[in-house]
Amino acid sequence: MITIENVNKVYETKTSRVVGVDDVSLEIKKGEIYGIVGYSGAGKSTLLRCMNILERPTSGKIFIDEVDLLSLSNKELRKARQSIGMIFQGFFLTSSKTVFDNVAFALKAAGVPKSERKDRVLELLDLVGLGDKANQYPAKLSGGQKQRVSIARALANNPKVLLCDEATSALDPSTTKSILALLKKINKEFGITIVIITHEMEVVKEICDKCAVMQDGQVIEQGSSYEIFANPTKPLTKQFIQTVLNFELPEQLLESCQGTLVQLQFRGSIAGDPVVSDVLQKFPVQGNILHGKVEYIKDTPLGIFIMELLGDQQDVNNAIDYLQQRLKQVEVIQHA
Repeated sequence: MITIENVNKVYETKTSRVVGVDDVSLEIKKGEIYGIVGYSGAGKSTLLRCMNILERPTSGKIFIDEVDLLSLSNKELRKARQSIGMIFQGFFLTSSKTVFDNVAFALKAAGVPKSERKDRVLELLDLVGLGDKANQYPAKLSGGQKQRVSIARALANNPKVLLCDEATSALDPSTTKSILALLKKINKEFGITIVIITHEMEVVKEICDKCAVMQDGQVIEQGSSYEIFANPTKPLTKQFIQTVLNFELPEQLLESCQGTLVQLQFRGSIAGDPVVSDVLQKFPVQGNILHGKVEYIKDTPLGIFIMELLGDQQDVNNAIDYLQQRLKQVEVIQHA
């Protein structure tokens, strides 16, 4: 659906050279929700703008539905962009136009006859939950409502792709959750491929099928969101994961522990299995759960627990071997 091949974006002046995107390649499949994560200056927004050629890459290729966007004439590109919706952190609504007219503007720009616009606009406003706000002006709307208007506008021309640039960054947590639920609904009902730029790993956890982590213009890690959360390999990715799954124990608790500390990871359906209960029944060891939680990575459970095992060291080792067989991912973080 979206193929990015060795894309570079370099900004050059007489005195400096800044690399915004550095040799990035990604494959985003039709119907996926794909997150691109990074701190400010990582290059993620520049990469997103390269996807619809708002920023023309210095080199590389961008394909959407097997069409090479960089090979199109300006007229062809304008037409191709009608199948690519875009929403922004800052909403970009026209304050002098009503909600209805803000959405209708996208249809007008695409050449949709006036006779067809009204029904389509009202349909879109109902979809985003603003059917009663058609005659309101943006100044009267909350941040979440403004973003819903911008989503309706982005969907006006039945796009195949929806690009979201920090679409929830200006919103409070409750409103963010409702906007993510709306995007999830749109993806499910219409099969629209969604690309989300964010610095919030919570957004990825909530709705993304896959994600890529960017640093200094490069993609340093990519894969399924579940695998990224379950097994991050790069230090920056681990930092991002810790904002959602933080399992550092207080130093005084570590010092007071007399047994062997192990971190257990429960993936998918096994999160509901009585693995800890089983190991305590099978081996003459005692176990204390010191910390743990189950998170859902786009509806699939991931449980992480820290446990202290007490007893004869050989029995503890046998218990750890058993846990390893059942869970596959067991890490000894402190020996007795």
